[in-house]
Amino acid sequence: MLCRTANELYWMGRHIERAENVARLLDVTYRMALLPYEVVEPGLAWAEPWAVPLITSGLATSFYERFQQLSAENVLRFMILDPANASSIFCCLRAARESARSVRGAITSEMYEDLNSAWLEMRLHDYNRVQAAGVSGFLDWVKMRSHLFRGVTFGTMLRDEAYHFIRLGTHIERGDNTARILDVKYHTLLPSAADVGGAVDYYQWSALLRSVSSFESYRKIYSDVITPRRVAELLVLREDMPRSLHSCMNFIHETLEVLCDDHSKELERAAGELHAKLHYGRTDDIIKQGLHEYLMDFLDRIYELGAEINKHFLVPTY
Repeated sequence: MLCRTANELYWMGRHIERAENVARLLDVTYRMALLPYEVVEPGLAWAEPWAVPLITSGLATSFYERFQQLSAENVLRFMILDPANASSIFCCLRAARESARSVRGAITSEMYEDLNSAWLEMRLHDYNRVQAAGVSGFLDWVKMRSHLFRGVTFGTMLRDEAYHFIRLGTHIERGDNTARILDVKYHTLLPSAADVGGAVDYYQWSALLRSVSSFESYRKIYSDVITPRRVAELLVLREDMPRSLHSCMNFIHETLEVLCDDHSKELERAAGELHAKLHYGRTDDIIKQGLHEYLMDFLDRIYELGAEINKHFLVPTY
């Protein structure tokens, strides 16, 4: 396969997953902002819920270059519709459709038609139309388009290299997003000591679980109150959770075993090392090291893994 084709397929998978992740984060933030709660203690990071998607995505600096005031409308405009924000839903769907258009011979007609129709619908939306349809309704539409694309891909595509590159991009993006969301809640958004274990803490943890579609799974597995330790175990180490770090690394490791050859053994080794750390990891060791430190190490490693994938398989960035 040409590296340019692999590049477009890989980033098509990443952009679709990123659009869904942004929609999930904004939906939970929107629901949290409706709660009758406001932090009044000085110096607390969670005083404004609409800062959360910006912090999680690492886009706070870019946002304040464009907007002077942090508000629901400005964040929604920036994260959904802004053509200058490469991580906005608008840009992600546009980039995914352009990638699909450039490699139409490598994907099925159903996949292209799905992405093309999603982009054509997205072009019709402006802020007033999003508000008229309901913010949650629009974000649900984005999530369903992502689910539909994955279903069409799984149901129609030959299990060849093209399929594996789409799968690889999807799970690299998903693992990165899960780690960021978990770290923002645990490290950046901790409430005051008096609030730990209280209503505020409960709503924040439940919102985090809902943002990665894990709330019902948590209840089924633990049948108890939500605790940070169990959430960390669920979203880091459990391989039966589709959006956990362990599950994502299972897919990444398996896919790289198929794609790598004698010239890319170091890439396969790096993926195997990170996978082994999650496969044989223990919650006690993670808490002892510090969840923030553990997640920062994971993000560094997944970034390096992405750079190695780019070096060995994709279009050079220099």
